[in-house]
Amino acid sequence: MTLWSVTPETTVFDAIRLMAEKNIGALPVLSEGRLLGIFTERDYTRKIALQGKSSRATQVSAVVTEKVLTVAPGDSVEECMRLMTENRVRHLPVVADGRVAGIISIGDLVNWIISAQNAEIEQLEQYIAGGAPA
Repeated sequence: MTLWSVTPETTVFDAIRLMAEKNIGALPVLSEGRLLGIFTERDYTRKIALQGKSSRATQVSAVVTEKVLTVAPGDSVEECMRLMTENRVRHLPVVADGRVAGIISIGDLVNWIISAQNAEIEQLEQYIAGGAPA
């Protein structure tokens, strides 16, 4: 899976265009592989559109969310959900060895939970029908 990202010098317009092309809602902002922040659809609407700024003339560095919550590859789905809920965020960069390895969205977590519940339902149905060993 490809990790899409931008640099601080990227224009907001180019970042929004990339997000639209890739159908994603956030981009890690990286400089020399180091996470500087995250640029989200919320950043665009609140810091560009509502303030009447030009997306073509504004660099991502001017509107990036610098306080970024991150998770590690071993963190649980429950921990990610807790962080997102408590902090009202929709994206969490996954950081391993000081590098961004990926990004988890609320949609990813919801899909995982649905899949896990479906698998559990299927196992229970097989057990009830006598298809699985006790």
